[in-house]
Amino acid sequence: MHAFDYQSPSTVAEAIELMAKHNGSARPLAGGTDLIDQMRVGRLAPDVLIDVKKLDELNVLSADAAGLHVGAAVPCYRIYGDETVNSQYTALADSCHIIGGIQIQSRASIGGNLCNSGPAADSTPSMIALGGVCVIAGPSGSREIAVESFCTGPGKNVLEPGELLVEVRFPARPANSGSHYRRMIPRNEMDIAVVGVGASVTLDDSGQNFVSARIGLGAIAATPLFAEAAGESLAGQPVNDESLEKAAAAAREIASPITDMRGTREYRIHVTGVLVKRVLQAAIVRARGEQIDYCRGH
Repeated sequence: MHAFDYQSPSTVAEAIELMAKHNGSARPLAGGTDLIDQMRVGRLAPDVLIDVKKLDELNVLSADAAGLHVGAAVPCYRIYGDETVNSQYTALADSCHIIGGIQIQSRASIGGNLCNSGPAADSTPSMIALGGVCVIAGPSGSREIAVESFCTGPGKNVLEPGELLVEVRFPARPANSGSHYRRMIPRNEMDIAVVGVGASVTLDDSGQNFVSARIGLGAIAATPLFAEAAGESLAGQPVNDESLEKAAAAAREIASPITDMRGTREYRIHVTGVLVKRVLQAAIVRARGEQIDYCRGH
């Protein structure tokens, strides 16, 4: 690994000042589970690592009337161990349970997962499905952007030099809502998704009709996708196989995957439709207040 400097700021303002000073040659270090590996293989060679793991604003994990606040450095084990996440934002818990193994989960964060901007990231489809909003701080102040607009290409995102992802904010969950994340992988654990799907649904009081739905897709395009048309196709529709098939077809329509060692383009498009239906079915069960029979990661 190449030589680099290390800085440990005590405030977000100081971290931003250091990031701006080095103008693209510095990288923030939170969990480091992707960054350190990329530095070892020479994919990245920053001059400075800026340790943001201990900044208070990046370690917030709280819920209020506005919704859920998850700091960009909060590790996965804290997220899936949180009572509010497990009861109201279950797709996020599903994702965090299967990012690497337990050692990785003690360091890795959804903020780092998002900033790494991998198309197959496990947490991004869940964040999209749950309506996540990125709170970004930089030399010009703060700005917000929807999670589905954050990634711009493999390993690329909207962050400008000097900017730092501070937290991801999720809106309060309505009544009769449920969410789920599932992926298809060749092995049973610690593998990269061939296809990943996160979905959130809200049902009417009868539990027999959709009020709204959001669907996020991973590993089927250059960036994680918001399957907006698929979700909109469910609004006002009855909960039945026909509605689910229409949503699956709309999701397959926007899939543009590559062929690689983990699957062909045609196979990934097929799996996208299969997973969308299964994930929606699980989200529906949860929206009705019932438990799903599912082993995370399978």
